[in-house]
Amino acid sequence: MYISPPSLEAHLSKGLRGLYAVMGDEPLLVQEAGDAIRRAARHHGFTERVVHTVTGAHFDWSGVLASGAEMSLFADKQLIDIRLPTGKPGKEGSTALQALAEMAQNSDETLTMLTLPRLDAATMKSAWVGALDQCGVMIKVDTVERAALPAWIAQRLAAQDQRVQGGDAGQRSLAFFADRVEGNLLAAHQEVQKLGLLYPAGELSWEQIESAVMNVARYDPFKLTEAVLSGKLQRVQRMLDGLKAEGVSPVVVHWALSEEVRGLFKVKQSTDAGKPLPMALRENRIWGPRERLAERATGGARFTQFSNQTTGPMVAVGACSGWRGQGPAIPGFATKSLGSPSIPRNHRLSGLYAGDVNSPPILSKTRWLMRQYCHELDDSRI
Repeated sequence: MYISPPSLEAHLSKGLRGLYAVMGDEPLLVQEAGDAIRRAARHHGFTERVVHTVTGAHFDWSGVLASGAEMSLFADKQLIDIRLPTGKPGKEGSTALQALAEMAQNSDETLTMLTLPRLDAATMKSAWVGALDQCGVMIKVDTVERAALPAWIAQRLAAQDQRVQGGDAGQRSLAFFADRVEGNLLAAHQEVQKLGLLYPAGELSWEQIESAVMNVARYDPFKLTEAVLSGKLQRVQRMLDGLKAEGVSPVVVHWALSEEVRGLFKVKQSTDAGKPLPMALRENRIWGPRERLAERATGGARFTQFSNQTTGPMVAVGACSGWRGQGPAIPGFATKSLGSPSIPRNHRLSGLYAGDVNSPPILSKTRWLMRQYCHELDDSRI
């Protein structure tokens, strides 16, 4: 059975199952879920704890199986804590986990807890995950996205008897807080705790939050593409500044953008040929939040616009890599040399030139921002 992290405490208060699996890529929330299970286990007499960290494909699972079958020497009950950082147990591990799930169903003396990263769709359909689901409790920890971050911060503040001002002022404070900690939930938690140490319980003003909360945001180049498609120019600028400050290679940033635009190009090509949009999106592995953004991006755009947008980022990738634009372009993409009259040579990373009249405003603006991001490149390379 699956339960969400907010429901975990209520579930544990009603009694323990023999097996728990916590999976997710948010270290803070995974740790908190694991701590809650360990506290409940100690409360119910599981005072001995054995930790197994699975390292590599040649890990010896016999020791894990032996721990599940043995009685505790020093306590009545024991907790077996298994950590699988890769989420890939291998053939032997898959068999062992299925056996552990069966043993956990029939044992009151042993509690098994498994910590996993976020699993892909293929792994979720595997036999060992099915055994965990059937015999135990699965806690799926989702990443806190930017849109949900203000509410998460408000909830954490409320837990320590603090709150922001009401109305627009409070929403402004939460938005500022979220911008400062985006992509770094552990640091966000620490910043919330810092506010609890600096100020008493009650209402927090904008000035207090602004002076106390540090800029600890961490950005992902692939989240940048979502911001571009959302049309949020200020967030795009902020993310570009953050990526540059972190020393992320311009090639990586341009590659992420070009892959997204190439996917949109293929979607538009498919829909123009008469294929239903949902099918085109699935074929190009666009789903979730990106699916809604892609629908809006391709809805009213002309085919030539996406052709132009594909060219620019790919020329930029080549420029960052030292490609001078002579000869054919990168295979699979529209061809345009850096010497083309539509791309002035006096612009750095001229493939990102914002003067293309056929470009949608958001992507044109992003080209200009990207040129700023890569301003340290020598013009002679282009």
